[in-house]
Amino acid sequence: MRPSAIVYTSNTGYTRRYSLLLGDQLGLSVYSLDEAKSQISDGCPVIYLGRIHASRVKGYSKSASRFSVCAVCGVGLCDNGTLTSEVRKATSIPDNIPLFTLWGGIDRSKLKGVDKLMISMLTKGLAAQKQRSEQGESMLELLGENADYVKPENFADVLKWYRENG
Repeated sequence: MRPSAIVYTSNTGYTRRYSLLLGDQLGLSVYSLDEAKSQISDGCPVIYLGRIHASRVKGYSKSASRFSVCAVCGVGLCDNGTLTSEVRKATSIPDNIPLFTLWGGIDRSKLKGVDKLMISMLTKGLAAQKQRSEQGESMLELLGENADYVKPENFADVLKWYRENG
């Protein structure tokens, strides 16, 4: 089934930006999940984008309960195409729905509540380690500053999937 819209939820704006870029590339309308509830009909085939939090794509279950999700893009602090098994399992995304992970970014000034606390604790924990792995060093660098990795080339696999299955 060919998607007719893109639906997303975004916390700090990275997922929204990916949604708008992808919508422009594919010629699809883009709606936040709240907007989609009143703008598109139930069962409409969509591509869903949401942020990855604790290995889960936020908002996926709400979107899937209302629309026919054809593909999912999780946006987080991970390299493109990584953690898909963990995210699929934690989010309960069926195997027949393509899942793509996209590298988003971090803007510490936009974090609130538990997210702000978790990032602060992770940063302090990594900084306190006397010996860090290369991955730990990279993560500390990422968390220590604002970072923006949103780029159109990051969703090349999504475009390929869409063109091959559309």
